Amino acid sequence: MSVFLHERLGMGLGTVGVVLAAAALVQFSGGIAGGALADRIGLRRTMLWALVTRTTGFAGMLAALRWPPLAVPALILTCCGAALYLPANKAYLVHGVAEERRPAFLSAGNAALNAGMAVGPLIAGPFVLSSPGWLFVAVTALFALVTLGHARLPAVGERRAAGTSGGLLTGVAVLPFAANLLAFYLYFFFQHFLAVYAVERASGAFYSLVLLLCFALVIVVQPLASGLIRRMPYALALTVGFAGLAAGLAVLAVGSRAALLAGGALITLGDIVLFLKNDLEALGRSSRSDAVVFGQQRLAAGLGACASGVVGGQLYGLGEQAGSTGSFWLLAAAQCVLLPPLLLLLRRPSPSLSPSPTKEH
Repeated sequence: MSVFLHERLGMGLGTVGVVLAAAALVQFSGGIAGGALADRIGLRRTMLWALVTRTTGFAGMLAALRWPPLAVPALILTCCGAALYLPANKAYLVHGVAEERRPAFLSAGNAALNAGMAVGPLIAGPFVLSSPGWLFVAVTALFALVTLGHARLPAVGERRAAGTSGGLLTGVAVLPFAANLLAFYLYFFFQHFLAVYAVERASGAFYSLVLLLCFALVIVVQPLASGLIRRMPYALALTVGFAGLAAGLAVLAVGSRAALLAGGALITLGDIVLFLKNDLEALGRSSRSDAVVFGQQRLAAGLGACASGVVGGQLYGLGEQAGSTGSFWLLAAAQCVLLPPLLLLLRRPSPSLSPSPTKEH
């Protein structure tokens, strides 16, 4: 999208950065509205509305080739669709599933998502500049087909459990919410700034290789490790996860090709534990519906990713001025050691911010 907006539509890089930051914030943090909508109208209906929204957004991208100002609202529309879809989709995956089997279903969904994220750019990349019209026609058609497929799904979770309504943050599981925010804040140093660092030291192709390795690890390792992660005590999971992030970010400071691969692998293994365990703990500690819980966790992710971009941009700029961008990764690694102990302040007997009746699965 950055290439399309800059090269094809002629937007300045500063404008592109602002647009993509706003889009990312909507896509992540808007999940809390998606969870609330699913709580109101049901999981399948929410997924259908989300897919209609995304289909419309990609059709708007096609129209933007004729009238470029449409590109920004079209992009935001696709992100609104993602925000609505993901909490409902995760809740649909685990609806009626026994507690001990939920990690396997969630990790399978994460594996599918990461497989799509890995394959999509490989297929679409060559056509972004050469044939964007046909690319957006194909994507719009695919989303329309997926929407029709969702319309045939069984309707589940269409009735809200009595007494479970409330504000968007009512019943939030405070510790998993804060841990998720912190995990995404630290992980997105890697996500936001690896590209410029890796391309400078290796190449764009090698950067893509690092990303493919990370996607492959999530696809293969998380489903296999889901049972172990479920049984792992929460404190141990947080320790292992943040330690993986710290080790991986520190290794990136070496700057060699081997260090880029090893650092990416360690960071990915850390986030495999953190992201799944935080979701499981949030589900277990909150009395709100699954969709609302996933929406709250997406809000935490969006806030963390946004903060990472703001803080990380300043730190990376300072490292660049000092002629030592490797120090940026060491500072990020230090935060993985210093910040997680603050989560201990949130440990308390009460499992959530406010009590409410037991939810239905």
